[in-house]
Order: sequence, then structure tokens, then C-alpha cells
Amino acid sequence: MLRLQCIQLAHAGREGHLNGALSCLDVLLALYCCWLRVTPEDPYSQDRDRLIFSKGHACLALYTVLADQGFIPREWLAHYAQNDSPLPSHPCTHALSILEWSSGSLGHGLNVGTGMAYAMKLEGKASRIVVLLSDGECNEGSTWEAAMFAAAQGLDNVLAIVDYNGIQSVGRTDSLTGFTSFEKKFLAFGWQVKTVDGHQFSDILGALEHVPLETGKPTAIIANTVAGKGVSFMENQVLWHYRVPSVEDVKLATEELSPVSPPLFQEAGQ
Repeated sequence: MLRLQCIQLAHAGREGHLNGALSCLDVLLALYCCWLRVTPEDPYSQDRDRLIFSKGHACLALYTVLADQGFIPREWLAHYAQNDSPLPSHPCTHALSILEWSSGSLGHGLNVGTGMAYAMKLEGKASRIVVLLSDGECNEGSTWEAAMFAAAQGLDNVLAIVDYNGIQSVGRTDSLTGFTSFEKKFLAFGWQVKTVDGHQFSDILGALEHVPLETGKPTAIIANTVAGKGVSFMENQVLWHYRVPSVEDVKLATEELSPVSPPLFQEAGQ
């Protein structure tokens, strides 16, 4: 149902980035359902865990999960990507204050997350910092500068999850970054690493249960995912990085995902 909601919202908001939204949806749901120590009743608690949603282009997934888990009113979804909406096409703390960080400019999330984790360590807090990254933003050198810092400071309260869906804006990740292993990269930078199926809750939760994988070291989870997961004509297709679904696309996706379901939200103005 949440996948169909993302597609409907992309159509209504005239925004794309469905590849990355559909690939990270299961990881986000597992985090908010079962692992993150943060609640809708007290989203500003000083002791809360912090999620840094670094792959801000995929915010459709974040917004639908926040609505599903009661952090924001479901009615807000109808205003996605509209002027003065709390749900713009890139997450913004000025629009939605429960967010930890305004994201969208790729390659900065792990830097912000490690800085937060370092501050929490200095203050003696037990809060954990989770950074959800795209595989594409791991092209950025700043990501690896943060990885070095986290390992050097022994930040076992920071968790990086890489949504490894294999597709970037203009091509495929492996062909652009040299067919190297994300697991080996993070290990080389001094992290402990676990690779999981990013669409299997048992895999995701099994890895989360053991975080940190080693005391005194940051943890990375490499989530092997499928771009455009759940819709046959979107899966593993580069063009769906930017493409906005048409009325016909929404119809076809609905037939695959939930053929008897009515619209999951009412478009603004209806």
C-alpha cells in the first residue's frame, strides 16, 4: 500500500525520484516500526535516536512512512510538493520541524550524522544516529571523509545504511564507481559491515538487532535493493530516476500493487 501511495503522490505532485523511494521504503519502515527510539508522542525528546535522511530526493518514502507511523497527519500527503506545503520535494526542517536535517544536496548526510554522534558521545547520551544514504552519493569524497572521522573517533553510536539499488541519475552505480564492493570499502575505512536483502524485514531487523556490530566501531549496513521495487515496468530502469508517472502509469501500477484499492489519499482541491 505504501508503494502505491508513493506512486500516486509522485503523479499528483508532478515529481519523480520513484526509483530511490521504492527501493528504500522497506528499510525506513523497519527502522520506524521496530528500531528507532523515537515516538510521535514525543518526537523532540532529548534522548531520541536521530535519522538523517541523506538521500533527500527519495523523500516520498520518508513522508509516507511518517504518515503511516503517526508522526504527521495523513491528510498532509495530499499537499506534497505544493507551495507552502510541510512536505516539499526535498525534506526541509523549516517546513517540517520533526526532521533532524534539511537534505537533498547529496554527500553531506554522513558528515552531519557523524558530527551529531560525536556530540552525543561528548555529552554522554545514549542516542543513536542513523544515516540513510544512496549508493550514488557514495561517489562523493565527503562521504569517505566522514567515514574516516567516525572510525577514528570510535563512534559506535552511528549507523550508516546504504541503499544499494544500483542506479544513479544518469546510469548504473557499478559502472560509474568501478565495480568495487561497498562492504570492502567500509571495512577498509575501519567500520564493521553487514550486507542484507533490503526488502526482507527479517534480514534488516536481524542486522539492526546487533548494532553496533563491534563496540568502539561504527556500523554500516549495505542494503541490496531493487530500484523501483514492486512495479514491473519501473524495476531496475534508469529512466524512473526522474520520470513522473502518468495517469496510465498509475493505473498499471495500481493493477499490480493493489487492484481493488481506491486512491490512498485525496488530491488537494478535490
